[in-house]
Amino acid sequence: MKDKELFEIELKENGLKITKARIRILEILKESCHPIAAEEIFLGVKSEAEKMNLSTVYRTLETLEETGLITKLGLVDDKKLYEYHGMGHRHYLVCLGCRQMITIENCPLHEYEKQLEKDTEFTITGHKLYLYGYCKECARTMR
Repeated sequence: MKDKELFEIELKENGLKITKARIRILEILKESCHPIAAEEIFLGVKSEAEKMNLSTVYRTLETLEETGLITKLGLVDDKKLYEYHGMGHRHYLVCLGCRQMITIENCPLHEYEKQLEKDTEFTITGHKLYLYGYCKECARTMR
């Protein structure tokens, strides 16, 4: 199945109208190997000579995030980044120097979540993990 067809199905299943803006934003997010800012999405759309303004990108991102099709990440400096939900469950190391994001491949919290649910009788529906520090290059320049 092509990405566009998948996105159309996901939009329909979430009660959203299928629009070029929604499809293109989902495509850009899926093509990205890491979460990206609204401005980067806008530049990606703008470079293709499509007519979409930045406010449309923000409104579309808000709608897609409300339905769970994308995830909004709040990282350092209150910068909001977005990623396509279909990228799977991921966590990140965030460099406070260069702002590089490194994906943590394995989730270290699944067993802890299960134990917390058992101990507290609280149903956990999700989590996000960001670890802040300095990448090898930034740590080297700080010394």
